[in-house]
Amino acid sequence: MGIIERMRLDGKKGFVTGAARGIGKRTATAFAEAGADVAIVDLDIEVAQQTAKEIAEKTGRKIIAIKCDVTNEAEVQKMVDTVVAELGGLDFCHANAGICINAPADEMTYQQWLKVINVNLNSVFLTDTIAGKYMLAHGGGSIINTASMSGHIVNVPQPQCAYNASKAGVMQLTKSLAVEWAKKNVRVNSISPGYIGTELITSAPQLKPLIEQWNAMAPMGRLGAPEELMGIVVYLASEAASFTTGSDFVIDGAFTCF
Repeated sequence: MGIIERMRLDGKKGFVTGAARGIGKRTATAFAEAGADVAIVDLDIEVAQQTAKEIAEKTGRKIIAIKCDVTNEAEVQKMVDTVVAELGGLDFCHANAGICINAPADEMTYQQWLKVINVNLNSVFLTDTIAGKYMLAHGGGSIINTASMSGHIVNVPQPQCAYNASKAGVMQLTKSLAVEWAKKNVRVNSISPGYIGTELITSAPQLKPLIEQWNAMAPMGRLGAPEELMGIVVYLASEAASFTTGSDFVIDGAFTCF
């Protein structure tokens, strides 16, 4: 089988959390373009349904929308069960849901800290282990987690200690699960995007000064585009990555190289 064929996802089934918009929408689109049927998982079900419709019309794949609070164990279990029932199985997933609260550590409330950790790290544990149990019982699969370059560096000038800590945790969780499941054909990897110009970032006037500073610091002098993450996730979900597990892929335009 050639490399192009090994990169295809024909007949594969999977889901993406936080997929109604932004990075998740692009990666769900990439999976569908590669031949997979995909569930769009998000709290905002109306936008998720619209996204599912758009991707289905564009790719001809079966795309469904599921409302889920990924911090709720029962809801994550129900979501995975729905994916299996409606799509006919589960071969890959992308745990992508996340939030960021920018607040100085000495002013951040404990509730703000808990909210970030719960969405960014605890939900990844729930998603990975519940999806992983199905994969372990059905021959294997691929799990992809969204970490961040913020797990490698401390971002400036914005204060975001909870976000940075949560993303470092995602990377170590990824490695731990990869080692535990390496002999059971369940691969677990993470991607660590740099500053990505999603609609929420580029359309926020208050972020313009920050974007200008980030771009001035960036070797490539610009934000990344969400579409520039599509190739790596398809690779990780495909048979081309059969020996790739426990790895974190930094896609940041060399931002963390100095």
